[in-house]
Amino acid sequence: MSYFTALGLISEPFSTSPDPAFFFRSSAHLQALTRLEIAVRLRRGLCLILGDVGTGKTTLARTLITNVPPEDGFSFHMIADPSFESEHQFLLHLCRAFGLRASFKSSLDCREAIEHHLFQTGVTEGRTTVLMVDEGQKLSLDMLEHLRVLLNYETNEFKLLQVVILAQMELLNRVRRIKNFIDRAALKYIINPLSEEETAEMIRFRLRSAGYASEQPLFTSEAVRAIHRFTQGYPRQIALLCHNALETLVMHDRHIVDDTLIGDLVHHESRWLAEAAA
Repeated sequence: MSYFTALGLISEPFSTSPDPAFFFRSSAHLQALTRLEIAVRLRRGLCLILGDVGTGKTTLARTLITNVPPEDGFSFHMIADPSFESEHQFLLHLCRAFGLRASFKSSLDCREAIEHHLFQTGVTEGRTTVLMVDEGQKLSLDMLEHLRVLLNYETNEFKLLQVVILAQMELLNRVRRIKNFIDRAALKYIINPLSEEETAEMIRFRLRSAGYASEQPLFTSEAVRAIHRFTQGYPRQIALLCHNALETLVMHDRHIVDDTLIGDLVHHESRWLAEAAA
């Protein structure tokens, strides 16, 4: 009997990959997604989405891309790791991402080509170019300044480049040090962890999305309470702990996750971390 069959599933419910199909729309996540989509569609320029590790920022970004398809006139470009060593390297990366294949010998050449491309696509063709920067806390002050310059490309009505930065909270103090940067943000939103009720809703949502149709819950209310207590409501940690719990059910031919099972998993994880650190 397969893992999925044993649990009454058709797919993995607690993967930590940023799959929009499993994006749980808590009130905060839904508000962030809605406001972000509005800002991008209106071509407002800069959006900052901040949150601690594992709060769902990357999945939010992927969900936005599925909500705003290419046929609506949008071109999305994702930078997964913005740790560029120089302005020229960064601008060359953008040129390649935008499909500009000429030989650019200087940063000035790159900027001129990018500006021309954005004007051509944004004004002549009426398309919207969106640059999404994940792991934005890795952006140096210099890189933030380079992004600020790109945000100067605009018409009288709208910004030619939409920039969405998804970052951990530490970025906030850095952007405050750059004059006129934080003021340019059309959207500044902080994603917080889930409440206990939202944790329960996320678990139910993910199970249903993975094909679980039984009326018998896989997690007791006490287990959900323990999951929230141990994860503090961070979606990635919730998914990891729930996956380990379901794996344990299959391995030991059990049928329901209770708080004792969750406590055992957390204890084993804590012991492993302590031994690894020794």
